[in-house]
Amino acid sequence: MRRLTCSFLGKTCATICLRLDDALTENQRLASIRFYISGSASSSPSLSIWRRKKEMTKEGLIAAKELKRLQSNPMRLERFILSHISRLLKSDLVSVLAEFQRQNQVFLAMKLYDVVRKEIWYRPDMFFYRDMLMMLARNRKVNESRRVWENLKREEVLFDQHTFGDLVRAYLDSGLPSEAMDIYDEMRRSPDPPLSLPFRVILKGLLPYPELREKVKDDFLELFPDMIVYDPPEDLFGDQELTRESESE
Repeated sequence: MRRLTCSFLGKTCATICLRLDDALTENQRLASIRFYISGSASSSPSLSIWRRKKEMTKEGLIAAKELKRLQSNPMRLERFILSHISRLLKSDLVSVLAEFQRQNQVFLAMKLYDVVRKEIWYRPDMFFYRDMLMMLARNRKVNESRRVWENLKREEVLFDQHTFGDLVRAYLDSGLPSEAMDIYDEMRRSPDPPLSLPFRVILKGLLPYPELREKVKDDFLELFPDMIVYDPPEDLFGDQELTRESESE
């Protein structure tokens, strides 16, 4: 009887220990997941450097000022880039480029664009290319846009649908419909599933271009047959056409 009792108690204790171990393992797993999520949200170690807050140090400010001073002297500018800019910390280089983009300093931004892509830490990044193209669209720089686009295609950078929509709209707003539609065609070939919001952003930007708008509208209705597209009054298209013609003159 005593042996049976001991055997029963031994098996019971073993079962309890196993269950406790399983519970502990599960708790540890959940704790690890919580730590990963909270850690990512707070410190964001995997966040793209092109999305982080950009603050220049004293060295970055000095470098930016000197680049602006030397931009009219190609030889001295190249020497300064080789001797000083390539030695900047990654955070400073990123911050100086972002500041030139904000100031629409296209020439200097393109110089730093080339420097960044040669750095050992450089990795192809959607946000890096998005910011460059948005700046080039604002400043109506077609040749530079094509060059940057060729680079991102070569590096197999993929934009999401919202970024495609923003880029198409930026080129439309700058009066570059041909370049905008080239990007739109890339958007249609993207492996990402289409979203309705980027199409609506594009359709609004296409109001001055009725024929192009009809093409995009047909694509939209084919992809989203249950949705409705608001068409403004016909006279609005005429007003938009007259405005565009007067601006071109």
